[in-house]
Amino acid sequence: MNTIPSSTSTGLSRIFRSLKYRNYRLFFAGQGLSLIGTWMQRLAVSWLAYRMSNSALILGIIAFAGQIPSFILAPVGGVAADRYSRHRILLVTQILAMVQATVLATLVLTGNIQIWHLALLSVVLGAINAFDMPTRQAFVVEMLGESKDLSNAIALNSSMVNGARLLGPSAAGLLIAVAGEGVCFLFNAISYLAVIISLLMMRLNPREIKTRHVHPLQQLTEAFIYGFSFKPVRYIILLLALVSMAGMPYVVLMPIFAKDILHGGPQTLGFLMGASGIGALIGALYLASRKTVLGLGRLIALATIIFGTGLIVFSLSRVLWLSMAVMLFAGFGMMVNLASCNTVLQTMVDDERRGRVMSLYAMAFMGMAPFGSLIAGSLANRIGAGTTLLIGGVCCIAGGIAFAQKLPILRKMVRPIYIEKGIIPETSAGLQTAAELNIPPER
Repeated sequence: MNTIPSSTSTGLSRIFRSLKYRNYRLFFAGQGLSLIGTWMQRLAVSWLAYRMSNSALILGIIAFAGQIPSFILAPVGGVAADRYSRHRILLVTQILAMVQATVLATLVLTGNIQIWHLALLSVVLGAINAFDMPTRQAFVVEMLGESKDLSNAIALNSSMVNGARLLGPSAAGLLIAVAGEGVCFLFNAISYLAVIISLLMMRLNPREIKTRHVHPLQQLTEAFIYGFSFKPVRYIILLLALVSMAGMPYVVLMPIFAKDILHGGPQTLGFLMGASGIGALIGALYLASRKTVLGLGRLIALATIIFGTGLIVFSLSRVLWLSMAVMLFAGFGMMVNLASCNTVLQTMVDDERRGRVMSLYAMAFMGMAPFGSLIAGSLANRIGAGTTLLIGGVCCIAGGIAFAQKLPILRKMVRPIYIEKGIIPETSAGLQTAAELNIPPER
């Protein structure tokens, strides 16, 4: 099946083509509202932790507590996503996340919140996300009913996340200044109702599960063997892990830049996160407008370099407008990298192992972030937040260059899979496809 849409599909209709599927429309609407609350809570947790402790190390510890469960439990979540109903798993994770946000809101609004509460509740949410993230990524193809628009749906998911990332932190910054952090947590708890209702309204065909008779440990082992023996998957996972550990801690350090370096308040933090969100949203919409997954390898490498460069310039800036401008580029590079890696992974694997492969994605993206957060918090205490972020940017650039050097061999390995799946038409694409992939025609 050819995933390239017809030439008559242009403009907005091409960008939003996945919304023609009813189930995906429901998910897009419900999750879009819920994610605004999620981003409000993320910013409010960071600001509250730094306001209570005035410590970069505490910021790193709180981030570590929220992300380390993904490193430990994501493979288990991936196995669950392949063995059981993904729809039911998502219902459970959303309900549990709503309970977590409600407890957090109650503690803050009653004035009983302490740092250890933040750490413990962050661990709880991290454990929930370890099951939610691989399941949610693998569930996309079920909502579509077919895979021809999968790359577009993944890109729209990213645009939804970053639209919320644009609105959520900005709204949180204003709400914190006016009413305090507790209101942000309360809004997040209520917002989960939207995605729960959308999941309940879906009409899904039962998914045939062929691997339920296989022992879970065997499934887990197979996922690691496949992920680290097949070079295209291995190099993507390793690059994601590097970016997550070296680059993503910029979010953890952002309150320090907003308060101590740029001499602002929660509004400044909201503006910086919002600028990053605008860049990420532009990147996601750009990917949604693409007609084909071909060429994403080059984009992965280029986006990683753009992200690293943005972090370096941001680390050196002492002016708000310049910091916001480079955050646009950093957000763009980050999102194009993450969404492109997601798309390539999902278009390479079959549905039977999709959840487990996406758990490797979650381990690399969310699982390595806690180590990066902890390292960044420790380094920032010793050498400063600016120098710490500069080192992270350099690491990202080095990773992007190394990945680009591996592209020729990766393309040759992925090409037969894309031919089999119809992403590359075996007979009609011919020399044009070979030229797009930079592969010499066979003689």
